[in-house]
Amino acid sequence: MRRKNVFDIDALRLMDAVVRTGSFTGAAALLNYTQSAVSRRIASLEQQAGGPLFERLPRGVRLTPAGQALHLHGLAVLNRLAMAEEELAGIHGGYRGRLRVGAFATANVALVPRALRDFGREFPGVALTVVEGPSAGLLRRMREGALDIAVISDYPSGLPYEEEVETVELVDDELLVALPRDHRLAAGPEVDLRELREETWIEAAPPGGTTMLDTACAKAGFSPRARLRIAEWTGKFGFVAAGLGVTLVPGIAAHAVPRDLVLRSLGDLAPRRSVYAALPRATPPSVLPAARALAGFLADAVGTAAFPPAGSAPPSARA
Repeated sequence: MRRKNVFDIDALRLMDAVVRTGSFTGAAALLNYTQSAVSRRIASLEQQAGGPLFERLPRGVRLTPAGQALHLHGLAVLNRLAMAEEELAGIHGGYRGRLRVGAFATANVALVPRALRDFGREFPGVALTVVEGPSAGLLRRMREGALDIAVISDYPSGLPYEEEVETVELVDDELLVALPRDHRLAAGPEVDLRELREETWIEAAPPGGTTMLDTACAKAGFSPRARLRIAEWTGKFGFVAAGLGVTLVPGIAAHAVPRDLVLRSLGDLAPRRSVYAALPRATPPSVLPAARALAGFLADAVGTAAFPPAGSAPPSARA
């Protein structure tokens, strides 16, 4: 069985230099080789190719039909390698390649979209893939190597420790209470949590454990009376608007609250959560420069976004 030839990349580059300069001498000068070294390498390449690749002329050389065919394929190989080198440089430099981003639902209201918009303007060559999910699930996906960066929070019941994940705090986010516009407590600028002891709470806390709502209510001297387990935010807002209960809304998601609800601060008893950018810790796996760059844009989005300060709400959610 005849062994297939595997042409040396340096030999293909040398062949291209001979073609471009028209002589072995010119190629030697271009590549800082000796003329005899060029001759030996071309002779070796011709032996590997099974016949002459160049016609030796009184002044210079020219390609044979076999040489034309090999040079055409060689150029394709060299161009693809050049593209690969450029793409790898871009990936390592942070301005090319693909970035896999995860975020929990309310971070996608304003924080993540603003950061991705600004990131995309700066790095248009980076393709973005976005996955939404709960923080614990995002951390698991990152540990498995499926995400390059994630926006996570310690709501509703704390942040699971992951030694393989590095976290960078982005914002301390106050949780506001969402009330129907005609609620008896909607008129004031702030609500005392103790006045909500008879309310039904709309939330989707994981089974077991203590949530931030439980902790806040315990400080106020009572336990939540009842809960309706609704996970989607649009559903929570619908239940509150219908007068079926109240719910907590993160400050960074206040802009998503419909006009038939109002947001109020719970004052000193207000639960607060921390929002983080999570990155794979150290090497392996390595943190992509693009992920580091996006973490910076997330921090900038927190600093410049019009998130409502503690105790306030966007115009659509005010009384």
